Amino acid sequence: MHDELTKKDIQMMKEELDYRRIQLRPQLLDAVKEARAFGDLSENFEYKAAKQEKNRNESRIRFLENMIKTARVIGEDSAADAVGLYDKVTVYLEEDKETEVYQVVTTMRQDALHGLISKESPVGKALLGKKAGERVYIQVNEQYGYYLRIEAIEKAGDDGSIPIRGF
Repeated sequence: MHDELTKKDIQMMKEELDYRRIQLRPQLLDAVKEARAFGDLSENFEYKAAKQEKNRNESRIRFLENMIKTARVIGEDSAADAVGLYDKVTVYLEEDKETEVYQVVTTMRQDALHGLISKESPVGKALLGKKAGERVYIQVNEQYGYYLRIEAIEKAGDDGSIPIRGF
C-alpha cells in the first residue's frame, strides 16, 4: 500500500526526520547514558523512561523513512468549483440538522477532532470532486450511511500550517 502524499507532506516529514536524527537522537542517547550512571538498572525509573523515549524516537524515524520511501506523490489541483485537496467545505448534515466545516487533507495531516478529514475517509472520498449544492451519500459501512449537502467550498492551498500527525 502506498500513501498518497503531496510534495509538502514529504518535505515536512523530511524536516522532522532531520530534526529527530541530528538533534533529538544525540540528546536522547545522552539522557540514557546519564540515567544509566545512577546505578541499579532494575530499579532505575530515569533509565527506563530515557530508554523508552529513545526507542519512541527510533520508531518514529523508521515510520517516517518508510512513509517517504513508499509514498506516491500527488498534486493538489482541482476544478475551480469542485472540492479538492486542502479545500474547506461547509456541509449540512441532513440527519443531524447541523452544519459542519471540514478541510480535506492527506492521511498524514488528518485530525478529525479539528475538522481535518482524510481524503481517504468515507467523507473525504465522497466530497472530492463534488460541487456546492450537491447532495452526497456517505457510506460508512455496510449497514450505515447518511446524506449531506455541500453548502460552500472555500478554495485553500497547502500553506504548511497543518502539521504532520504524530502517533
